[in-house]
Amino acid sequence: MADVAIKTKKRPKNLDIWTIRLPLPGVLSIIHRLTGAGLFLLLPVFLWLFERSLATPESFAEVKALGDHLVIRLILLGFIWFYIQHFLAGLRYLLIDLHKGVDLEGARFSTKVVFAASTTLMLVIGAFIL
Repeated sequence: MADVAIKTKKRPKNLDIWTIRLPLPGVLSIIHRLTGAGLFLLLPVFLWLFERSLATPESFAEVKALGDHLVIRLILLGFIWFYIQHFLAGLRYLLIDLHKGVDLEGARFSTKVVFAASTTLMLVIGAFIL
């Protein structure tokens, strides 16, 4: 057999991450990964706060007093948004595993639903927290 060399055209590569335009489902995928990592990394902090709140009545009062600060409430609100966003995107991925919303139109629609629902829930919960 003759050795056939396949010539490939040198394609330009755009390695500038800030100029790449991802489709909306791609953005949701990246946010899902980032929120998952954030939840994982913040888990020890919240477990420590939980442990402190159960230790003594005085330490419970200290942990409760942390919630009076606006900055802490905003951090808590961000953590809640991480959880909501990650949970809703996870439900979307479970539906995709069941072959629901796999086509382009369905994927875009479900992505918009996840963003709209997480924003709406965040505003409702934020009204109670702040």
